Amino acid sequence: MAGGTTVSRRRAAVPGFTPGPSRRAASVILEPYLYLSPALILLALTMFVPLAIGLSYAFRNIRLNNPFDTGFVGLENFARLIEDDNFWRALGNTVWWTGGSLIFQFFLGLGLALLLNRAFAGRRLVQALVFLPWAVPTFLSGLTWAWLFNPVIGPLPHWMAALGILEEPYNILSNPAIALWGPIVANVWFGIPFFAITLLAALQAIPLELYEAAAIDGATPWQRFTRVTLPFLAPTIAITVLLRTIWISNFADLIWVMTSGGPANSTQILATYIFSTAYSRLDFGYASAVATVLLVLLMLYAAILIRMRRTLMRRR
Repeated sequence: MAGGTTVSRRRAAVPGFTPGPSRRAASVILEPYLYLSPALILLALTMFVPLAIGLSYAFRNIRLNNPFDTGFVGLENFARLIEDDNFWRALGNTVWWTGGSLIFQFFLGLGLALLLNRAFAGRRLVQALVFLPWAVPTFLSGLTWAWLFNPVIGPLPHWMAALGILEEPYNILSNPAIALWGPIVANVWFGIPFFAITLLAALQAIPLELYEAAAIDGATPWQRFTRVTLPFLAPTIAITVLLRTIWISNFADLIWVMTSGGPANSTQILATYIFSTAYSRLDFGYASAVATVLLVLLMLYAAILIRMRRTLMRRR
């Protein structure tokens, strides 16, 4: 063994000696990771280490009002979730909040993208106005919509009463039965530009020759939309819906500014429940358990959506 090692070292020291194919293949594989190692280490330190620490809190008793009792409790925090009515209500509100916001954002954003994809006078001005909500700070958006729903200083309750939606002008944010619709409306207004921007970029990448060929073959506008536009938009739709679902389910800013989860937890979602549990009740262990459940649910959703997208791409 010692003699073989000495020979190999001598060969490596000989000028003009080239390593074998296996060594060249290994160097080609490892070389990109060597260049990326500083970024990968920084990513691990800033993302994965805090994530691991946060997940570990879910199995410990972390209460700031009792900082000396931080022992390992196993699955006790998760057992508390099963009997927590506020958690189940927040989970149901999260599904309603995410689904309602996503559906309206997507279809309105798709409609705006189709409109802005056509040439008309003042299109650049309309594009600037459409993209404006995305540039407004979230706190300011929530505060503005809370004012708009206030019957004393806002017009919306009076308009809804005039249209017959409400019996009389009052703040819907104070009605537990319909309070969640206030943040949903604000979130729809805030999130439409995301779908409009991304879908408009995808529409402009579709070759015009395909529409011309479809028109020559006698395809109707609806057939051109379903047979040409939608197939090309499908990859963009899949990734935007996935990203926006994750963002909305974690989006506590609007609800916290407008209602703080009230009244009577009617607008409480998992994101706001985590925040209030951690920083109002100072129970970081239980808040981490709720956050872990939300993380697992979002990972399952992402895996299902990615699998569906791959299946559709294979069929195409």
